[in-house]
Amino acid sequence: MALKIVTDSASDTPKWIIEDYGLHVIPTPVVIDEIDYFDGETLFPEEFYKNLQSGKDIKTYHINSQMFYDNFLPYAKNNDEVIYICFSTGIAGTFNAANIAKAELLEEYPDFDLTIIDSKCASFGFGLVTYYALRMQQNGASKEEIIEAIRWHCNHMEQIFTVKTLDYLLKGGRLSKTSAVAGSLLDIKPIIQVNKEGALESIEKVRGRQKSLKRLVEMVGERGKDLSNQIIGLVHGDDAKTLETVKDMLKNTYGCNDFIENYVGCAIGAHTGPGIIGIIFLNDKSPYLHE
Repeated sequence: MALKIVTDSASDTPKWIIEDYGLHVIPTPVVIDEIDYFDGETLFPEEFYKNLQSGKDIKTYHINSQMFYDNFLPYAKNNDEVIYICFSTGIAGTFNAANIAKAELLEEYPDFDLTIIDSKCASFGFGLVTYYALRMQQNGASKEEIIEAIRWHCNHMEQIFTVKTLDYLLKGGRLSKTSAVAGSLLDIKPIIQVNKEGALESIEKVRGRQKSLKRLVEMVGERGKDLSNQIIGLVHGDDAKTLETVKDMLKNTYGCNDFIENYVGCAIGAHTGPGIIGIIFLNDKSPYLHE
């Protein structure tokens, strides 16, 4: 019997965190030209973006209840306690599917202690929440303390992004054809946030790639707190060079020096396209993180 922290691959948690903490990451299904793959298991970011840019038909769907049942079953059998930090309900049906699986498991294993938390976050937004939870567990925090901290970090996590192309927002129905054509002609780059309901929301429009990156960095200063003393999450859609530029801007502007970087994975990347850049940070000083 042990306490296990689990998340899913939409969290874009870097491989080193998964390996260092033995983190269980449930893979998101991805369909490429009618063939099923699993994010982080049978499909990895470099290959995913090559497929995306080659024009292949790519779809994602949320982890279904049977997949959750199969992933949680070993823990139920072992009488482990589980905290599952879940992709936002504002973007996918993951949370509901996980709860269906939980109900089925409780019929067979009525003592199974499974806490499912809707992170209201996307990409490394809830990957960073998961990382903080793993660190607390390693430092001896109780299950109750970890759950309390997860909820606090989810509520105070800022996640802002900009995209390089409007094509994928158009394909995914998040942008009208008229707006996409006009936006492309004017070189408009939307600034997108994950809002308090956990949904992707376009909040500003900026002309030009460089101005959009500069605006992202400005927003970090407007929303963030104690930036030089917190971990800043940086994610990209197969554009590490631009991410390095953004990192330098954050270092020079706010004295940020602690970064965790990774790709934007399939769950978000399929709908935003290559070139997406995201910055993830806290808007308040965490009362739960102590070095």
